[in-house]
Amino acid sequence: MDIQSLGSRKPGARKLQILQTLASMLEDPKGEKVTTAALAARLTVSEAALYRHFASKAQMFEGLIEFIETTVFGLINKISTEEASGVKQVRAMVGMLLDFAQTNRGMTRVLIGDALVNENERLQERMNQMFERIEASLKQSFRVAVSQGELPDSFDPSARSALVLAFV
Repeated sequence: MDIQSLGSRKPGARKLQILQTLASMLEDPKGEKVTTAALAARLTVSEAALYRHFASKAQMFEGLIEFIETTVFGLINKISTEEASGVKQVRAMVGMLLDFAQTNRGMTRVLIGDALVNENERLQERMNQMFERIEASLKQSFRVAVSQGELPDSFDPSARSALVLAFV
């Protein structure tokens, strides 16, 4: 890398590269343990270089979680706005979640908590809050479906949204 390319690099590019590499390392659940040393080696930088961008490994995972939240809730909001039918909203949300999991295998390990097992407890708490928000979105769409007559009045949006999320 020469001096000129150092000056022309976009701000945040290295941070993004670190997060992308972390996500790719997480794609293989039986692969090497994800440590800052292994991450630094994969990026061919020092661990100190990682810590210039993130105060801790937990903060790196928070960066991935922020990406997941932004992506998932951005799509949920788009579905809720563009689709009038409550039942179709639920179908689209479930499809989107499954597509996200298929496309982003490393981030899915963060989403389900597998990659967070030996990490800071607050990371798992944050993922739990995210699932509560997803469940609330599903519940709202089920309520819309009931109010539109797509589902019977006896339909329980709370129970069904919990059930749907348990299977996703």
